[in-house]
This record gives sequence, C-alpha cells and structure tokens, in this order.
Amino acid sequence: MIRQLSAVEIQLFLPAFLAKRPEGRFNFLMITPNACKIYFYLPALAVLLLLSKSPTNVFGNAPEKIDTDMKVLFEFTGADPSPEWPATNDTVMGGVSVGKAELTKEGMDFSGHLSLENNGGFASVHMVVDLDLSDYSGIQLKVLGDGRVYQLRFESDAIHRQRWPVSFRGDFETVDGEWTEVFISFSELSQTWRGSRLAGHSFSKDDIRRIAFMLADGQAGEFTLKVAWIHAAY
Repeated sequence: MIRQLSAVEIQLFLPAFLAKRPEGRFNFLMITPNACKIYFYLPALAVLLLLSKSPTNVFGNAPEKIDTDMKVLFEFTGADPSPEWPATNDTVMGGVSVGKAELTKEGMDFSGHLSLENNGGFASVHMVVDLDLSDYSGIQLKVLGDGRVYQLRFESDAIHRQRWPVSFRGDFETVDGEWTEVFISFSELSQTWRGSRLAGHSFSKDDIRRIAFMLADGQAGEFTLKVAWIHAAY
C-alpha cells in the first residue's frame, strides 16, 4: 500500500516591522502524511528578534543615552537657553579689566581682557540663585577653554566678619580650543574673601545663593571661556 503525501501550508505571523512586509506573514510549504493548515503565532520569537538587534533599536537608530545621575541647572544652547550672566569686574575697586557674557550658538561665552593695572586682576560673571543641592556631591560643566585656569564660585549662608558673604571656590583647568567636561566637588572647595584665604566656615549645599565664573590667574591678556551646560552631579 502506498500512502499519499500532501503539502502543508505553514503561516508565520510576525510584527510588520520585523517581517519587513505589510502583513507580517511568511508562508512555507512542507510535505507531511496528512494535509492540514497550521497557523503559528510567535510573540516569543518577536521578543528574541528585538533583543538580537542590540545595540541599535528596531528602527535602526542608536539608543539615546539618558544620564540619570545629573540635574540640569543651566543649559546655554538649544531653542530655549538659560539667560546670560551679568558681569562683575575689578572696575569695582579701580581696576580696568573687561569681561562679559553673551549667548552664542555654542553656549555662554565669558570673554574679555584681564588687566593687572591699578591693583586689579579679575573678571567674573555670576547668577543669583536659590538652590538646594544637598543630594549632590558637586557640579559638572561642559566648557570650551583657552588653556587658562578658571574658578567656579559659590555663595551660601556663610558670612565673614558678620557682614560679607564667603566665597567657596573650585579651580579648573581648560584645554585651549577643546571641549572638556569638568567636575567640581563640593567637599574640595576652598574658602575666600576678596582674594584672602579663610577657614572655619561651612558650605551649605542646601542654601546656595550665587554661582559665578571668575578669572584671576595673574596673567594679563585676552581670555574666552564657553560654557555649554552646568549640571549638579551625584
């Protein structure tokens, strides 16, 4: 006795974006002893195919990196940038240094000319704030420098001689013509008042009232520092 073999149609249904065809279906023919029509729905296979496409997503794009370890404080680029900061230079004490900030396509541009005449020698821009950063360990910056050493300064509730706010300062180096990211740790800030080193004051991370960039490296000449963003980092 000869048994007749017949064709079986197998239809696989997959999501359209995996199947690369509108209906998301594949048809196969197999020879089996009995003719029948079999439908397979394979959601598990779809999941495996999704995972196999790493590190890009199913649409062919690289996955967007989301940094959950930082809090945005200032963003100086994009469609809605943070405002530029006002300047305070050594002209308040008779110096002739010139410094200002303006927004550019690349970020906030702090630039000018540092002069040592008339016992001067500093230029700065600042912003009055009301920040509680008690959950964070420091500040992360993205800057484009000129090779000079700049200062990031903070004022909190610490008072010198019962009158003057204490400046808490972190110095950072820049690379001429190169974008770099800089981290300023709150635990390593030094205390100053009008250029004099202080001690015995505490920096209150939960009561930050002013942030400033300052150049006071004792070198006369032109300077420029571009700042793309400022974030609080854990």
